[in-house]
Amino acid sequence: MIALIVACEIGFWVLLGAGLAARYLLRARRLSTALLVAVPLVDVVLLAATAVDLRRGAEAGFEHGLAAVYIGVSLAFGHQLTSWADQRFAHRFAGGPAPVRPPRTGRAHAARERRQWLRHLLAFAVAATVLAVLTLIVGDLSRTVPLWAVMAPWSVALVIDFIVAFSYTLSPRS
Repeated sequence: MIALIVACEIGFWVLLGAGLAARYLLRARRLSTALLVAVPLVDVVLLAATAVDLRRGAEAGFEHGLAAVYIGVSLAFGHQLTSWADQRFAHRFAGGPAPVRPPRTGRAHAARERRQWLRHLLAFAVAATVLAVLTLIVGDLSRTVPLWAVMAPWSVALVIDFIVAFSYTLSPRS
């Protein structure tokens, strides 16, 4: 399962890079669109493989929970990552404008940090939903308890991220 998660992460970046290369280097708009539309399909493959693996009787483990985390992060941050890569690729290979740097100080920085935390919360919620669906698919709560082990450290990280992100609201960088 870990190999599949790694393969999906590699597949995400390969499809994204190929899609951007087709767009800006080959000027093949349709091919680019097809490749970029395929990027979210990596998540579908991972979700389906995880569900099938558990349904066939595999012992639920950390790696299955990690697949849910990957899907949550991909859904919450995927569009942002794609835009980030697109701006840099367009600038480097197509004479596009320089990428916009996020604000580093003041209220704009604080607002961006809050929005990023909300994305983090969305990723957490999506992962929890995926874990709940996987638990329902397996149909045996006692067998799926190990799936949920990934949520404890992530909860701590989410709380720390909240404190840091919202601290900029109370005391913005100058």
